[in-house]
Amino acid sequence: MAKLLEKITPMDEDFGKWYTDIVKNAELIDYSGVRGCVFIRPYGCSIWENITLTLEKDFKRLGVENVLMPLLIPESLLEKEKNHVEGFAPEVAWVTVGGSEPLTERLCIRPTSEVLFCSHFSRIIQSWRDLPKIYNQWCSVVRWEKSSRPFLRSVEIHWQEGHTIHESPREAEEFTLKILNLYAVFFRDILCIPVILGKKTENEKFAGAEVTYTIECIMKDGKVLQSATSHYLGTNFARAFDIKFTNRKNETEPVYQTSWGLSTRVIAAFIMTHGDDCGLIVPPRIAPVQVIVIPISKGNIEITNVARKILLRLQEKFRVKIDESDQTPGWKFSQYEMKGVPIRLEIGPKDISNGTCVLSRRDTREKVRVEISKIENEIQNLLEKINENLYVSAKKRNKSKIFEALNKEDFYFLAQNKQGLIKTAWCGNSECEKIINEKTLLTSRCTPLEKEELLSACCPFCGCAAVENVFWGKAY
Repeated sequence: MAKLLEKITPMDEDFGKWYTDIVKNAELIDYSGVRGCVFIRPYGCSIWENITLTLEKDFKRLGVENVLMPLLIPESLLEKEKNHVEGFAPEVAWVTVGGSEPLTERLCIRPTSEVLFCSHFSRIIQSWRDLPKIYNQWCSVVRWEKSSRPFLRSVEIHWQEGHTIHESPREAEEFTLKILNLYAVFFRDILCIPVILGKKTENEKFAGAEVTYTIECIMKDGKVLQSATSHYLGTNFARAFDIKFTNRKNETEPVYQTSWGLSTRVIAAFIMTHGDDCGLIVPPRIAPVQVIVIPISKGNIEITNVARKILLRLQEKFRVKIDESDQTPGWKFSQYEMKGVPIRLEIGPKDISNGTCVLSRRDTREKVRVEISKIENEIQNLLEKINENLYVSAKKRNKSKIFEALNKEDFYFLAQNKQGLIKTAWCGNSECEKIINEKTLLTSRCTPLEKEELLSACCPFCGCAAVENVFWGKAY
């Protein structure tokens, strides 16, 4: 056991190194020859598949249809929406040669697909009868980041991006919030992560959007991870790309759009929310292996046969695997702790004679001896308890990392001495926001989605009348 644990840098010593050690040792990724581009290994890919399958079911209930858009975008097309181009220009990767011939026009490797969807929509929409269009694609995009870390910030990003068009602003705005709430429920029920729902400031919103709504998650080190976003685009792209329709009054007007997305960054989110110095703790509902069966047999074929029978029973209800390798039980325990398997099922000689086995929880390491005849119900109940405990524990920890500042002095003290989110009243002025960022390196994460009482009547930074509360924090 000690041999494996030596590979992980303790969380309190170096959180960034701890994270990287876990991602590698849990066999989620391998590095490629291109900076910021990784191989996602079978275990990591299985986690992502379980995430996508869950979201797909939720999306389908909202009428989402999947499409596939091209990888390459002509430069002339990308430049049609000015604000959008300016927002992504520093991160764009370009193709300038095809085969051995220089291209007459540069091609951008998509950093996102707004312009592609808009180009398509402009050709297929004529009447209100064609609306709404509710599309999504699962793909990868490229953003030439200066620094990278697996899942967290990459040059190649695997994600889903949804794009919709509607005949009224009300319908588009409602759909934007439906998606935001869908994401929030997914984080709560599936990833066991408490979230902060909010609206981005003008400085922080998506390039080309009217409004950006966000899901912010507090990690164990107190930094904040923007984990999913939903944007109301209004008619900004529609006007740039001439996406018009004949409305019910037989008048021509632009469509109203949304876009929304979530990426493999959510894998980083649950690692940094639940993980510990022994490795991953994978939420049960996305775990590739929910139960690992370990026969402690020492060559005893009877024990192995009973373990195999248990495996066959459990496979009908759970994602389960058996380890019959010749590694020691201690090595196996450590290996599956590293991979964050929610439940370890141990069965040895004493268990055989008693008709029992031992279930060990990854989250609390508690062990319980149960009757084999009742194993399915015991495991189901235990998985639900693990799911609940992960969420409750994270919520309690988050509460301890949210602070309030009523004046400038308190804010700067908290910014220097505490790790987490700081909530203040604010004037809403972008220049005031920039000054705060320059002085503290904190960014505005979001303004709370729900209406609430102002923490103070005046902005603690400039003294002007406060118009809303806002969360500040250090972001990944």
